[in-house]
Amino acid sequence: MSRGGVVLDGVTVREAARQVAQNWWVVLALALATFLGMTGVGKLTYVPEYTSAATLVIRVKGADAYSSLAQASQMTAVYSEVFQSSALRNEISASVGEPVEGSVSCSQVSGTNLLTLSVTSPTPRQAYLFIQSALQNYERVSGYVFSNATLQLVQEPSVPESPSNTSPLIAYRYLGAAIAALGAVALIALIYLLRNTVKTAEQASDLLDGRVLGTVPFERKRVVRGGDERSVPALVLSSPLVSMGFAEANRRTATRLEAHLRSGGFKTVLVASVEENEGKSTVAANLAAALAERGRRVLLIDGDFRKPAQRRIFDEQNLERPSFSDYVLEDGVAGVGPVLNGRSGVYELFQYKALRDPMAVFSGERLADVMAELSERFDYIFVDCSPVAAAADAELWMRQVDTVVLVVRQDMTDVRVINDTVDVAWKSAGDFSGFVLNAFQGEWSLTHGRGYSAY
Repeated sequence: MSRGGVVLDGVTVREAARQVAQNWWVVLALALATFLGMTGVGKLTYVPEYTSAATLVIRVKGADAYSSLAQASQMTAVYSEVFQSSALRNEISASVGEPVEGSVSCSQVSGTNLLTLSVTSPTPRQAYLFIQSALQNYERVSGYVFSNATLQLVQEPSVPESPSNTSPLIAYRYLGAAIAALGAVALIALIYLLRNTVKTAEQASDLLDGRVLGTVPFERKRVVRGGDERSVPALVLSSPLVSMGFAEANRRTATRLEAHLRSGGFKTVLVASVEENEGKSTVAANLAAALAERGRRVLLIDGDFRKPAQRRIFDEQNLERPSFSDYVLEDGVAGVGPVLNGRSGVYELFQYKALRDPMAVFSGERLADVMAELSERFDYIFVDCSPVAAAADAELWMRQVDTVVLVVRQDMTDVRVINDTVDVAWKSAGDFSGFVLNAFQGEWSLTHGRGYSAY
């Protein structure tokens, strides 16, 4: 169901996780940028401070240890005021002979009559001079406060060797990087959620304006080693490397398509897609191969004059061979025509080179005459063309065929654009056979991952 233009149904945890995995570099880059940014800004804004501390004990004249301990909390507060007073600071400045900078704090050691006096200043020297002078001059001020109490030094202060503070940005940079990474993950998941695309095969019938002919599962291509070379064969039915599930899905789709072709008396089929890399060329090759397995006389035409792919799918290496465009523009090219592929049983008319001016093929009546002549010789003709979004070639091809099949890859193309393309197919070709959902994965499929993209 599509609500307000945003697909809310059919969202899968596996697909959301796959989106995050595919965009791992975004998560890493944002985390690293945050880490380095916090480090850089932290170093630029960091002002070091140094702390020197001393430990003192409160003695009350004429009081036992218990009474002295009972009054320690009260005296701590008063002595804190003394050490932080402006009167003592003036005494310290006069004693040191220069203005002193920093702050003083005084705290009681819990459960004792001990005090910890700390002085924090911008430099180690200032901190040490400040606390030494405070210890030497506090009696001149405290005498007016507690005449019956004294402080005795227990632990001498020392010159601080390292800063006592840290930059908050530097201290929390790992946490900041982690938060940034989580934010990137959440953003990627949100973008996935808001994309108005076909996310699962189950929701396709509700979103798409047409019949779903079949769903081809995602199939990872397998690397074949030969000597020191490595190759990645295309996912065609004639390859022994494709799985049974992948092959049967293509055969079932071809069966449904043939039923539609027979009911309408159609012979020529355009296999198109909205975007690149949706797998239309592989789907076209497998639909043709599946019908050829049934004894049908099938011709596969590579009508993509900009980025021809069928020669790569069938591993055709003879690039000097005449192309389909030559067959059209040069009136058939003497002695050259459809060639039977022995492995797939499909007849081929491939494009072996890209054209500078693809529109030349569509001008005039020659292409229509060629298609009419070929229709007499074959049971079915499949045409692979450029993506609809890439050029106007697809719409021009629609005028030359009987029906159109649209390939839709999982979570790739906006549903509204797909349905607009269906409208174009009805207006141009006069018939729309349906959709082939290609490279769809189930929830937490064992074949998760990007693999190799189909042509």
